[in-house]
Amino acid sequence: MKKLGRNILWMATAGVLALGLMACGGKSTSGSEAGTKEGGSTQAGSEQAGTEKAEAKLEGSKGSFTVGFDQEFPPMGFVGEDGNYTGYDLELAEEVAKRLDLTFVPKPINWDAKDLELNSGNIDCIWNGFGMEGREDSYTFVGPYLANKQVFVVREDSDISSLSDLKGKAVEVQKDSTGLTALNREENKSLKDSFGSLTEVGDYQNAMMDLESGACDAICMDSVVAEYQIKTFKKKAKVLSESLTEEQYGIGFKKGNIELADKVKKTLLEMKEEGVIDKINEKWFGTTEGFILQ
Repeated sequence: MKKLGRNILWMATAGVLALGLMACGGKSTSGSEAGTKEGGSTQAGSEQAGTEKAEAKLEGSKGSFTVGFDQEFPPMGFVGEDGNYTGYDLELAEEVAKRLDLTFVPKPINWDAKDLELNSGNIDCIWNGFGMEGREDSYTFVGPYLANKQVFVVREDSDISSLSDLKGKAVEVQKDSTGLTALNREENKSLKDSFGSLTEVGDYQNAMMDLESGACDAICMDSVVAEYQIKTFKKKAKVLSESLTEEQYGIGFKKGNIELADKVKKTLLEMKEEGVIDKINEKWFGTTEGFILQ
């Protein structure tokens, strides 16, 4: 009887899977794969779907506020010790959603697929230490709200003390990051060309492990992230005093989604006026300073 029951269950499960595959047309539901395989038609359809979702949200009905973030980017957004998503940006976003009477949905994304996620409507915004420079015309931004620098992190016992000391060294940087954009600028060409190698990695957590193991000599990364990693996790690393570039963080909405962006900005300014932002800043950075939204 047990064997018969398992066969019936297997047949029922197979039938459900077959119906699911027929409904999906056998296509991948992965955002990055769909964009690669289906080309422009998928992108156009995704953008239309994203617009429809945004318009529905702005009608005033209670809905969700889905925030796209890199889950390997402490302190802005990451997986906490309890297994839940947490971080400075996520805490700000959750309070904004609460005040707008929206359900907060933190959605981890592949950073190099963030535009596809945003344009398809899978997320409402990119809120995760998102540098504005060079992207101003591609998104509707709320910001700047936080200042940051692109810096180089080396091991604590390293003899590297300046940018010139990076000559011949193995350097890592996150894919599609502000640090990589800065390194690719013409004014930084000689510095970049002086490296022994420049490797693009998926996230800074792995880069820090590479630094500790000796797999790389330096990491180009956000100062906010670097300082948090070193202080919180007692990393045996140091930040070079010379920075590569200064930048400002913004919250990136789909281009033209002005109404939702304005609501978020207004809510953040109310939180600032009430002292809520100061408490969140103190919790994550040990200071009430740093929030610069006006």
